[in-house]
Amino acid sequence: MHSLSKPLTLIARILLAAIFITAGLSKIGGFDGTVAYIASKGLPLPALIAALTIVVEVLGGIAIVLGYKARVAGFILAIFTILAAVIFHNFWDAPADQAYLQNIMFMKNL
Repeated sequence: MHSLSKPLTLIARILLAAIFITAGLSKIGGFDGTVAYIASKGLPLPALIAALTIVVEVLGGIAIVLGYKARVAGFILAIFTILAAVIFHNFWDAPADQAYLQNIMFMKNL
C-alpha cells in the first residue's frame, strides 16, 4: 500500500489544486469583470484585491500540486475560501431567485 501512497497523494494534490488554479487563471482573462464583481460587494481597492486573489489562487494551487510549503498554502487557501464564502456567497442576504445558487457556492467553499 505504501508504494501507492505517493501517486495517490499527487493525484489528490492535483485534484484539490485544480479548482484554485483554474479559477485564478479565469480571473486573468476576465479581470475587468472580476474587479467589477468585487466592487459590487463594496470592497475597497477592487483591482488590488482581484490581483491578490489571482496570486493566492494560482500560486497557492501550484504550491499544493508541487508539495512546496503545502500546509502553509493549504492554510492560506482555506482562509481565502472562508472569506470568499462569507463575502461573495452570502445566501442569507441574497434575493430569493439567487439564494439557492449562492447557498451551493457557499457550501462548495466550505
